[in-house]
Amino acid sequence: MREIRSRDNATLKRLHALAESARDRRKHNETVLDGAHLIEAALDHDWPLKALFVSDSGLRRPEHQHLLQRAPAAVEQVQLSDALFAHISPVDTPSGLVALIELPPAAAPGALDADVLVLDGVQDPGNLGTILRTAAAAGLRDVLLTEGCAQAWAPRVLRAGMGAHFVLRIEERVDAGARLAGYPGCRVATALADDAGPVYALDLQGPVAWLFGAEGQGLSAPLLAAADRRVMIPMAAGVESLNVGAAVAVCLFEQRRQRSLR
Repeated sequence: MREIRSRDNATLKRLHALAESARDRRKHNETVLDGAHLIEAALDHDWPLKALFVSDSGLRRPEHQHLLQRAPAAVEQVQLSDALFAHISPVDTPSGLVALIELPPAAAPGALDADVLVLDGVQDPGNLGTILRTAAAAGLRDVLLTEGCAQAWAPRVLRAGMGAHFVLRIEERVDAGARLAGYPGCRVATALADDAGPVYALDLQGPVAWLFGAEGQGLSAPLLAAADRRVMIPMAAGVESLNVGAAVAVCLFEQRRQRSLR
């Protein structure tokens, strides 16, 4: 295992930049997986790792030793002091183990004929990662992110996603209206509008394109206009709205519930 003991090392400078900057992640076409759970999920799905970086204290943890042994022989392994690891860590409480990976290549957009989740302007990394985790748990595979969303492969989004990225098809910086043109199912928007009915009253057996906007501004006007149906989640009096992550979970699992009753 190679050791790095200087903050001036070029590899460490790049890792620090990848942890902090979406621009640098796009420039180098790389990102960072933080923590044993996420790295184990990547290995479980045969996701290629470029390198593993472990802290002095992290190397003493059995779960990290197991993952280092499990990684393919071609994956470089580097040991860092705890202080240097904290410098390159993408989170405030360093996990002791990170992996460097390449960003997935942008695949040619295919036809959308099953359920799809569309997120418009969701900027909070924790919210976005949680939503991706929820989508994977609900059985969706396609997620479209508009220009205003947080970068899907940012380390904090990956950490909140808990491995969901490895089972989803995620398209970023998408013109969602154009991608949904000709969609064979129902385009459903969550909105506080006079014509919005309870989501529980909607037949969700067929394919659905779910449209969610960020809290505060909601969906953009063009996407809201593109919806076939508008729905709301009934709430107790005096409560204005739900966190977008909670709203996604309610809607996707209502759809799953309905289909379980077939």
